[in-house]
Amino acid sequence: MRRIAPLFALLGAATSSPVSARSAALLDCLAAAEVPVDEVGSPEYKLDATGFNLALRYTPAAVVAATTVKHIQDAVTCARENGFRATPKCGGHSYANFGLGGEDGHVVIEMSRMNKVVLDKETGIVTAEGGTRLGHFAWEAYNQGKRAISHGTCPGVGAGGHVLHGGFGMSSHTRGLASDWLVGATVVLANSTMVRCSETENPDLFWALRGAGGSMGIVTEFRFRTFEVPEKVTWFIAAVQWPTEERALAGLKAAQEFADTMPAELNMRLFIARRFVNFEGLYHGGREGLQAALAPLLKATGANLALVKTGDWVDQARHFGGMTNIDQQHGHEDHDTFFSTSLYTKALSDEQLRAFVGYWFQHAKASPRDWHVQMDFHGGKTSAVSKPASDHTAYAYRDALFMFLLYDRVDHGVAYPADGHLLMDNFVGNITQGMDRDDWGMYINYPNHRLGQEEAQQNYWGRHLPRLQAIKKAVDPEDLFHFPQGVLPA
Repeated sequence: MRRIAPLFALLGAATSSPVSARSAALLDCLAAAEVPVDEVGSPEYKLDATGFNLALRYTPAAVVAATTVKHIQDAVTCARENGFRATPKCGGHSYANFGLGGEDGHVVIEMSRMNKVVLDKETGIVTAEGGTRLGHFAWEAYNQGKRAISHGTCPGVGAGGHVLHGGFGMSSHTRGLASDWLVGATVVLANSTMVRCSETENPDLFWALRGAGGSMGIVTEFRFRTFEVPEKVTWFIAAVQWPTEERALAGLKAAQEFADTMPAELNMRLFIARRFVNFEGLYHGGREGLQAALAPLLKATGANLALVKTGDWVDQARHFGGMTNIDQQHGHEDHDTFFSTSLYTKALSDEQLRAFVGYWFQHAKASPRDWHVQMDFHGGKTSAVSKPASDHTAYAYRDALFMFLLYDRVDHGVAYPADGHLLMDNFVGNITQGMDRDDWGMYINYPNHRLGQEEAQQNYWGRHLPRLQAIKKAVDPEDLFHFPQGVLPA
C-alpha cells in the first residue's frame, strides 16, 4: 500500500531548513487529505517518477498516485498552499519530461490509474478519464462500437499531453488533429475548482485547451465525438534510393509538390535516417486505391513499394505502435536517451531545400549516432488539418505544409553528449536561415528542451500567444501549472 514517505533525504536538506519545512508541510497536507503518494524508493515511485527521456532527470517534491478527481483537487490545494508547482503526468512520454515538471521540485500528479473509456452508442461520444493512454482509448473505442478519433501512433502516450497540444497522427491528413474531435472537457483549475468547458461553456478555456492545455489546468475527463472506422485500411513503406545530393533534391521537390495536392485519404511522411530513406503511411481504403494514389509520387521520386498490407483499424494501430500490445494502461514503461526538436514550414524554396539536403549529406550522414528526421505531410489543399480557420483552436500552424520531428538518440546506458544537440539544431538552422519569422514554428509535443521560455512560447504558439497569455492570467494567474516552456500569464 502506498504511504506518505519522508522526502528529506531525497531533497538533501536538513530538517530545519526552509525547504524541508515546506516539504514537511506539503506531506502533512496530503496525508490529512488522504491523498495517496508513492513512497520514495518503492517500485511504484520508480515507475511514476522516471521520465521517458533518460537524458533529462528531475526529482519531484512528491508523486501523487491519483485515482479520483478529489485526489487531484486536494493535491492542487496542497501544492498551492505550500508554494509548490503542480504538474499532471498522464502518459509520461513528453520528450522533455514535462510530465515531471521539466525541473526539480514539482508535485507530480500521476493520472494513468484514471483511464476509464466509455462509448455512448447513440451519440458516438466517447468519454475518457484524464489518464487514458492512446492505445487504451483506441482499443476501447473500437471494441465498444468500432469508433475512433485521429491521434498519434504510440500506444503508451497519454491522451492528456497529446490531445491538449494538438495531437497530430497517422490519420490526421484524412481526419484532422486529435484535438479537433474534442467536444468537451472537465478541468481542475489552479484554485482547485472543477469546471466544464465546450464551445458554449467556458469557450475561451476550451479554445486554449486545444493546443496549449498543459498550461491551463488538469483535465480529468475528455469528451470526444468519433467517426466510424473504415472497413479496411492499408499501410505501406516505399523505399527510396537517393545516392547523391542532386537526386535527393529532385526527390524532395517532387515530394513537396505531391504533398500539396495528394488524395485526402492518404496519410504519409518521409522518414530520413543516416542509412536509409522511406516514405511510409496509411491509406483509408484498400490496396488498389493506395497504389493509384501513390503512383505519381513513386514515378516522380523513384521510390519502390517494399511493404503493402491491408487490415482493420486495430491492425494498423498495432503496426504503427511497433507491433506491441496497444491496450496500454498504468504500468507501461518506455524510455530512451535522446535530444529532439521540431519544425513547421510552408512549402520550401529551392534554396531552402538545397540547404536541407546539403546539411543532410555533408554533415548529418557523418554522425555515427542513431538519428532520424521525420517529415510529416501535415497540410496542403486536401488536408483535414488545414480546413478549419487558423484561429479555430490554439493550435497555431494549420497552414504548415510540413511538420518535422528531428530526433537523435544514443544506446541505453550511454550518456547523451553535451554538444549532441547541435546535430539536429543545425538541421533546423539550415532550413530556417533567412526565412520570414511568420513562415515557421515548432510543435510543443516535439519539444526542444534547450529553448528559453520566451523563445519557446513564440515558437510553439506564434500569433496565438497574446490570447493564450490572457486566458492563462484568468485561470492560473500565479502560474501554478508552470513548466519551463509553458504559457505564462499576461
